[in-house]
Amino acid sequence: MDLKIENGRHIILGSFVGILTVQGVIIGASVFGDTSFIINAALGGAVALALANCAGSYVTRSAKEYEKLSRLEKPLLRSLDNTKIKKLTEKNVMISSLVMGGASFIGSLIPILPFIFLETRRLEVSIGLSITALALLGVYSGKLLKQNILLHLIRMAGLGGVIILVIYLLFRIKTGQSIM
Repeated sequence: MDLKIENGRHIILGSFVGILTVQGVIIGASVFGDTSFIINAALGGAVALALANCAGSYVTRSAKEYEKLSRLEKPLLRSLDNTKIKKLTEKNVMISSLVMGGASFIGSLIPILPFIFLETRRLEVSIGLSITALALLGVYSGKLLKQNILLHLIRMAGLGGVIILVIYLLFRIKTGQSIM
């Protein structure tokens, strides 16, 4: 598969998961109302998510790529250690892992920003910013895959909006109070 498309998919997935996971942390932490607590909880979630996605991507991508190398070695009747193919494989696995972790972290920062820079309406702006970022990811996804951009935009923003709504409603039901 084309490395540009593969890394683009990691950017999309990492950002999508980062935005929505941290938005969930923010909604949950908003019940307490303390901005410092919300920011720290969200940043802790962002770092944990980025590291977990980086490590998870490394483990799964390594297994996949080294299995391909193993299949290549059999008909050649030789090891591909210390070859350009093996070094390129290792490089691609590392880049892929860093892209996934980096995209997760950068995406995670989006819903946090209003809590750092605004005094009022932080949660509402955070949710709006997250859905806007997801819409832009949809545009990127459509362009990357050379598919219908509007469909990707609607799908990405729509799924994100539904997930955020479910999280909000669950916390509203659990706490019995509105957090906005």
